[in-house]
Amino acid sequence: MSAGAGRVAIDGELNIYRAADMKALLLGELQRSTVLEVDLAGVTEMDSAGLQVLMLAKQTARAEQRELRLVGHSPAVLEVFELLDLGAWFGDALLIAPH
Repeated sequence: MSAGAGRVAIDGELNIYRAADMKALLLGELQRSTVLEVDLAGVTEMDSAGLQVLMLAKQTARAEQRELRLVGHSPAVLEVFELLDLGAWFGDALLIAPH
């Protein structure tokens, strides 16, 4: 990874109970990185609060001319992104599992 790049892996639930902690983690890491990669492979559940944290982080990165990349989308994350048709909004490559 190049200088100014960071990586965060989120495991477990990305929900209302962890939203404040995840917001602080992602925004803090984004301040230290020009490019931040967020690995979502370990996310077992995501609700609207978790989604809002990811959207806030993406918007903050755009506003500050930084890059936030979401990678390794777990089935739980893919389900929410597909349901709400958010793949294009985030702009990250999604690997859609066959049904």
